[in-house]
Amino acid sequence: MFSSDTDDSDLEMLTQLSDWDDTDNELEPGDHPRRRQYQRVNVLVTLNDAEFTFRFRLNKVAVEFLLTEIMPYIRVTSKRNNGVSPLHQLLLALRFYALGTMLISVADFVGVSKSSASRIVADISAAIARLYDKYIYLHVRSAEKFFNIAQFPRVSGAIDGTHVHIQSPCSEIGEEFRNRKGIFSINVQAVCDGDLKLMNVVARWPGSTHDATIFNNSILRASCETGALGNQWLLGDSAYPNRPYLLTPLLNTATPQEIRYNEAHIKTRNTIERTFGIWKRRFPVISLTMRLSLPNIQKVIIATAVLHNICRTYNIEEVPPEVNVPCDAAEDPDQLPNMELNDVENRTELIRHYF
Repeated sequence: MFSSDTDDSDLEMLTQLSDWDDTDNELEPGDHPRRRQYQRVNVLVTLNDAEFTFRFRLNKVAVEFLLTEIMPYIRVTSKRNNGVSPLHQLLLALRFYALGTMLISVADFVGVSKSSASRIVADISAAIARLYDKYIYLHVRSAEKFFNIAQFPRVSGAIDGTHVHIQSPCSEIGEEFRNRKGIFSINVQAVCDGDLKLMNVVARWPGSTHDATIFNNSILRASCETGALGNQWLLGDSAYPNRPYLLTPLLNTATPQEIRYNEAHIKTRNTIERTFGIWKRRFPVISLTMRLSLPNIQKVIIATAVLHNICRTYNIEEVPPEVNVPCDAAEDPDQLPNMELNDVENRTELIRHYF
């Protein structure tokens, strides 16, 4: 769908919109403050598709497609020259996701102030996050793909948590966000399918929160308990409680069947780690320390999750990060196992009759 050969004329037309922002500081005596004019570079012309994808993480046609989807939710505040065009707002946000750097750096990209860049990133992230239900949803179509990994039957998805590093929110609640490694973070719960697409993302819990607590208080758990997965399972690590719909590894193995179960479980569950890796490499903003307000951080996390699924759905080329992304070893290790109320009957039967 997102072919580089597609006509870019609609996008080129949008780039004709330009804007003004800062006041010129060099004034002669008696002069009135003047607005500085910015001539924005038409990156759709100056960059080829590979260069464009490298800088913005989506190709040109994908940007056009995304722009049409979020257009109803984008605002233009300035009356002069129609303000920052919707296209340039989207490109600024994508550039921020790609760099994960200070807002002033991406503000310079389209010639706006830092405060304008902050507002644009928040607005565009909120607009993309509105597409959550369209691109991120629970389904049971991945059992065969999961089975092909390590012959683990009836798997719908793999679940885990990953920490998105943030600056300390404030002295009053800051310690709630300090995780077990002493780093301020949001603990993001996610579920992936066999295509490494996200089926569920929860991005509102402080870094000190246990994975099991997030799951037990989630809509996902309620959906699973009402039979949303049918006769299929989620696979989670030992941080989660074993349930009829969520299988965890054995802490101690004593038989060949138990060993085979654990080995197949680990190999199959590794899909969520691979998903995290692809998501964070494509959008390094969630690999580095975010310096935004908590509500805006949550918007960015959900927005990049939606974009990750769009990229996976339409096979958009995976490109290397433009900045250094921390390796997987920097992630928090699995949290201590939660052994409360573990339901082991289904797991025991599976091991006895299948493995």
